[in-house]
Amino acid sequence: MKAPKTETLTSEKTEFRREITTWGAISIMGGIMIGSGIFYIGSYALMRSGMSQGLALVAWLIGGLVSLLGAICYAELGTMMPKAGGAQIYLNAAYHPCVGYAKAFSAFAIGGPASIAALAIALPTACRSFIDISDTGVKVAGVVLIIGFTAINYFGIKLGDKVQKYTMVAKLIPIILILIAGIFLGKVTPNLSMVPQDGTPVTFSNMVSMIAFSVVATLWAYDGWANVSAVGEEIKDPHKNLPRALMAGVGMVTAIYVLFNFSIFRVLEPGKISSLVESGDYYLGTAAAKQTLGYVGGVAVLLAMIFSMLSSMNGMIITYPRMTYAIAEDGHFFSLFGKLHPTHKVPGNALIVQAIISCIFVIFRSLSSLTTLVTFSGLLWNFLVAVGVIVLRYRMPNAERPYKIRLYPYLVIVASLAFFGLIVNQIITKPETVSIGLIVPVVAVLVYFIFDQRLKKTVQ
Repeated sequence: MKAPKTETLTSEKTEFRREITTWGAISIMGGIMIGSGIFYIGSYALMRSGMSQGLALVAWLIGGLVSLLGAICYAELGTMMPKAGGAQIYLNAAYHPCVGYAKAFSAFAIGGPASIAALAIALPTACRSFIDISDTGVKVAGVVLIIGFTAINYFGIKLGDKVQKYTMVAKLIPIILILIAGIFLGKVTPNLSMVPQDGTPVTFSNMVSMIAFSVVATLWAYDGWANVSAVGEEIKDPHKNLPRALMAGVGMVTAIYVLFNFSIFRVLEPGKISSLVESGDYYLGTAAAKQTLGYVGGVAVLLAMIFSMLSSMNGMIITYPRMTYAIAEDGHFFSLFGKLHPTHKVPGNALIVQAIISCIFVIFRSLSSLTTLVTFSGLLWNFLVAVGVIVLRYRMPNAERPYKIRLYPYLVIVASLAFFGLIVNQIITKPETVSIGLIVPVVAVLVYFIFDQRLKKTVQ
């Protein structure tokens, strides 16, 4: 009896240069994930948890677990198809090319530029406590940052990868210093009760709603782990290194986030936290560092925030143009985006246009609207990728899978339900912003079929 034919989707042949190691991939992930959010997202998690420190920490853990489950799904699909574009390639194989196209188009039009713009605005804003800078100055600084880091990555992945590794280490040092100082020098005993402290009635529906709402807040901080799949074609030995990077990266960031927020509770009294939040000062990590380490703490926070946001921005500038390249390379977008620079072997045109759109977002959008938009978009595509694992197991049972999910299909089902539940929560709580996140994929499908018709005529 003949063995079933193996459907091979993997390929080591590529025009890209495979220069990214496991640590390089982890640096891209951690660099994107650990941004300014580590210092202020904790406030939102607390407020949405009824100021319950116990519920807030549970939300951070669940956010990390949801991200890890998603990473497991990406690991299986990423080793099957280690191609530039990542999720777009997986969605094409699982559903229809227009679905993957909608993901890549959304990343091109909103996801990538909005994320980059949010960081470009957040960085100079965070420096306001040390430097007097106007609203106009914030926007000018944001534009300069985008142009500068785009230029760095235009000259090859090797240079961008080096910047990513250095900024990753540079931001972890002060963050870990602040974390350790808070845990060991803090004198407050955290109130880890799961009961809301703001008077919210303790009912099952209220608790589920609050936790879900808090988890969505933490997912803005976790957002970015999936982006590493977009550089699958530039990772050395992706069959081994991509799963390692996904698991280790998400696990490391989850531990840092949970411990960092616990360290804040060890330093700041509940009353102090409430007064800061009520006054509009959401940077609890900054307040904790200054209270524990004084002037040194303030400097550590500033350095950590600067390198966190620079690292995150650089990682996004690296990954998103690869998605645009993927849809153009197969003929469904403008051909100029499907070309690599002849010398530097990067999607140079996609990098430049991404920078232009990001700068437009900096000038015309606010930070809060950008973060909500990005979070919803990420949930939608991660849900479809998770379900796509099941679809491809059924449609392509004999495909080569260098990494296979253990406890299949249970972990995949849990991941899918988690993403779906959070999507529903976002639709209920943020319908106006979410509507934009739904309209763009619809427009993308229309654009896909326009290019598809042009491509068919060309072939004929």
